[in-house]
Amino acid sequence: FPPEDCCTMDSVPRSETSGEFGGCLAHQEGRNRLANGGLDYSDYLKLDQVLSAQVLQSDLHGDAAHDEHLFIVTHQAYELWFKQILWEIDSIRDVFNNVTLDEGKTLIILSRLNRVNQILKLLVDQVMILETMTPLDFADFRDYLSPASGFQSLQFRLLENKLGLKQEHRVRYNQKHYQEVFRTHPHYITMLEDSENEDSLVELVQRWLERTPGLEEAGFDFWGKFKVAVQGMLANQLHDAENEEDPAVKEDRMFHYKKQKGAFESIFDEEKHNALVAKGDRKFTHKALQGAMMISLYRDEPRFHQPYQLLNQLMDIDSLLTKWRYNHVTMVQRMLGSKVGTGGSSGYHYLRSTVSDRYKVFLDLFNLSTYLIPRDRIPPLTQSMHRKLSVFDRNNDSGISMEDLRDLSS
Repeated sequence: FPPEDCCTMDSVPRSETSGEFGGCLAHQEGRNRLANGGLDYSDYLKLDQVLSAQVLQSDLHGDAAHDEHLFIVTHQAYELWFKQILWEIDSIRDVFNNVTLDEGKTLIILSRLNRVNQILKLLVDQVMILETMTPLDFADFRDYLSPASGFQSLQFRLLENKLGLKQEHRVRYNQKHYQEVFRTHPHYITMLEDSENEDSLVELVQRWLERTPGLEEAGFDFWGKFKVAVQGMLANQLHDAENEEDPAVKEDRMFHYKKQKGAFESIFDEEKHNALVAKGDRKFTHKALQGAMMISLYRDEPRFHQPYQLLNQLMDIDSLLTKWRYNHVTMVQRMLGSKVGTGGSSGYHYLRSTVSDRYKVFLDLFNLSTYLIPRDRIPPLTQSMHRKLSVFDRNNDSGISMEDLRDLSS
């Protein structure tokens, strides 16, 4: 405190200096631990480097634009958060790759996925800060940015790859491979290629789902039982449609029945499913889709509580990235209209094409609702299967293996 704000014992009534929180701040005990040297706040956070990294191109050209500072800080903040998201995604992939995945590890995955989603929510809202800048404000310095472009964000491309976005699902940037913009940085190309060759999060999740307990044909055989339940449901729908007397209602019911029948055939027929995967309309393997469906239908079973939450967290990642892309597209249209982007792309029109299902890595999880059936038609668990999906054995402190957790039919 400044000298004039410091109090003395004589200037403070005794009643104000007694009690648990009484006394003056000037008389609190303590010592400056930096007096003998050491790592201080600025050194720890490398603030000299961080806070001197805002170099305004407009200023260098003798035409300083006030809002360029906001533009730089906002994008630097994005890149720092991208770094943290990559840190979390890499750690989650490492956990999935471990030999064992006990209950505590599953909680770690959920916690870190939730952290990723909280960061993404922040990034979605951060667009609003940029929108405080008017199109004319942006025009004051935009020409100085070219050919720099947000598409050149290495970390965002790494994030897409590590989540599981495939090259064939990308919209080509200026009709070229997405790596083309990084050719002046060979080590960036290496990092991108490595991220493409590593097991992505969606691949690891699929392997995990393929081991869902109850899928074994020699065991509970969920898929077989589910197919029988669906056939019974469709038979009832067909019966009701055929016996409907009102022609208009009958036509509507038949249309609904045929549409439902076709949808279910596309998941029960593995060849049809694989054809949809080849077209990019689906992403999961047939077995992984079965696991996700079983977890969704039996989510109230204790051992499926956390897996069900995990699937929802994965969908949240896709949802928030889609919202972020959409907010970005809207902002670009507001700022630039249909002008060409600083990196040479079609700008708004290119960005708009990225707001689609082809960029959703966990698309199949969203579409599970298409195949949900009424609760009273869900195949009942056998006593053995119900027991296998019961709570974890708290007396076992050795950890639960991947086989114990997902191959519980043994």
